[in-house]
Amino acid sequence: MSFFGLFALVGLCWLMSSDRRKINWRLVAWGMALQLFFGVLVLKTAPGLWFFEKLNDGVMALLGFTNEGVKFLFGSFVTGRVETPMVNFAFNVLPTIIFVSALMTVGYHLGLMQWVVDFFAVVMYKTMRTSGAETLSTAANIFVGQTEAPLVVKPYVADMTNSELLAVMVGGFANTAGGVLAAYVGMLHQYFPDIAGHLIAQSVMSAPAALVCAKIAMPETGVPKTLGHVKMGREKLDANAIDAAARGASEGLSLAFNVAAMLLAFIALIAMLNALIKAAGVWAGHPQASLEGLLALAGWPIAWLMGVPVQDCWTVGKLIGVKTVLNEFVAYLQLTEILKTGQPLTHRSVVIVSYALSGFANFSSIAIQIGGISGIAPSRRHDLAKLGLKAMVVGALATFMTANIAGILIP
Repeated sequence: MSFFGLFALVGLCWLMSSDRRKINWRLVAWGMALQLFFGVLVLKTAPGLWFFEKLNDGVMALLGFTNEGVKFLFGSFVTGRVETPMVNFAFNVLPTIIFVSALMTVGYHLGLMQWVVDFFAVVMYKTMRTSGAETLSTAANIFVGQTEAPLVVKPYVADMTNSELLAVMVGGFANTAGGVLAAYVGMLHQYFPDIAGHLIAQSVMSAPAALVCAKIAMPETGVPKTLGHVKMGREKLDANAIDAAARGASEGLSLAFNVAAMLLAFIALIAMLNALIKAAGVWAGHPQASLEGLLALAGWPIAWLMGVPVQDCWTVGKLIGVKTVLNEFVAYLQLTEILKTGQPLTHRSVVIVSYALSGFANFSSIAIQIGGISGIAPSRRHDLAKLGLKAMVVGALATFMTANIAGILIP
């Protein structure tokens, strides 16, 4: 089913296409091949499995380093440990965002991240023949968020074609930021030990997936200014590595507070909507009605197309609906609760849904992208607003595509 679902997702992008006759099927074929190559390399070959294991161990080590900082700030003077009242999401998961943000900023200051981003960009550019600017931004999304990645191509955004602009937006919706990814690992690793490796694999696979889906939904009809070259800038914003770490920690703190506020608001909103829906359901003779049930109805077909076993489609469909309508953090929290309470969910379903929930493809992110990218290029605000909803839907399909690849490769 995952194999059939992969082509069904391509078909959905084709139905949304602005010009079906202009679709570059060579680009699509290379993008699909790159996804399969990355997936097989990481999940099926001996060197890839070794690398997968080491990546997973590396992220777990980073969580351990974060815990040292958490213990210093919140640990008891008597025992030296973080005591039970402090063992919660705010004091154990959110600090991970701060540390990883600082680490990533140091990596950019030293030029290490630019080298890695350049590598992935060149691989996609040489095979898929997309423009330099859209390829660089999409590659940067493997490591940074939806508003930070376009900064690497800041000089070119104002002059991008609409097809390039959509590709930049889809890349942001289809992927997740390094600090947030580490937070997901912090939530889930106790119940899903390999989660870090899978989320990193998803981040890499989603880059070509984003370009594939974007270029089907809006084929290139113009002549991009960066067609034929790709190079990431090496501008340094900090005096030294210590300055970079300090700036990264400050940005991570801001992100952590935003995540906390967002979760508080959305979880309260879910409770309120559930109360209203239940009251309406009681009046209509359906006392079991809930927001999650309505979202599960919408997400069930997507879960089935991704190859989720039928008995798990309702639960996975609900999580997909929550992620799209609310956000991915709430969905991952609900997945954590499902695994924590021991509800029956096959390993295959857990792997597929962990890929499907990654990325920022939800309604609130549309405003974030319009605001963030228009800050770089104010003249494109009108185009960004027109493309916003389409980019979000296409970004979600790109994320589901990586889940399909995982479903093909995971027994």
